Amino acid sequence: MHMSLMIAQVPVVWDVAANLATVHAVVAEAAAGDVVVMPEGMLSGYGDDLAPLDDLSPAAVLAAADDVAKLAVDRAVHIFCGSLFPAGAGWCNAGLLFAPDGGRAVYRKINLAMNERGRLVAGSALPLVPLAGDAVTAGIQLCREIRFPEQWQHLAAAGAQIFVYLTHAANVRETPGVWRSHLVSRAAENQRFLAAANVAHPDQHCPTMLVSPRGEVLAELPAGAPGLLRHRIDLAENAVWYLGQRRADVLSLTYHA
Repeated sequence: MHMSLMIAQVPVVWDVAANLATVHAVVAEAAAGDVVVMPEGMLSGYGDDLAPLDDLSPAAVLAAADDVAKLAVDRAVHIFCGSLFPAGAGWCNAGLLFAPDGGRAVYRKINLAMNERGRLVAGSALPLVPLAGDAVTAGIQLCREIRFPEQWQHLAAAGAQIFVYLTHAANVRETPGVWRSHLVSRAAENQRFLAAANVAHPDQHCPTMLVSPRGEVLAELPAGAPGLLRHRIDLAENAVWYLGQRRADVLSLTYHA
């Protein structure tokens, strides 16, 4: 099955209305049938300092999500984007999917960053999300979860055909090149396509890029500046060669959700 991807590297700010305008501008460039991928925190805003969360309106974020859901239907596209999202009386860090048939899915980040702990509610599941009317399944991961390969292996073994990775990775303390290497490894070791969207930021340390199941970087945007990456992929290139050779008699993963 072929899939047309458009991955956006755009600014994310602590202003729901401004972020929503960015989403509309990105989707205006998409063609019917595209899968559009945007960064972590795209609707709500995000940053190392989560103090602005104190003034963030849950109603405004939910209304923005409703707006994007309508946009996905009107433009006949799938839209992946991140947002801090209401969770009970608090907030979670979520990866959102809006489908052209009106369907929605939410992934709640299970492995919170240190600045998120005590402020956000961690998720407790690694769900697959459906694309193209259940013809394709995707797995969503967020930011620091790139460092936990067991999560990605579970998603691949459970049937994910593409990884969608949303991040707000802009930290001068990170060693250059490490997160890029992680992205290549997660794609190659699981033999899955990986679409990664990072925020456009001067301190960006993780690229916005598309990686093949062989670990080939098919396309990559320059760091720091806004841009759109377009590529058409063939999911038939996915494989189970390595997953099928795991020594489960010696070591196996157990999913507790």
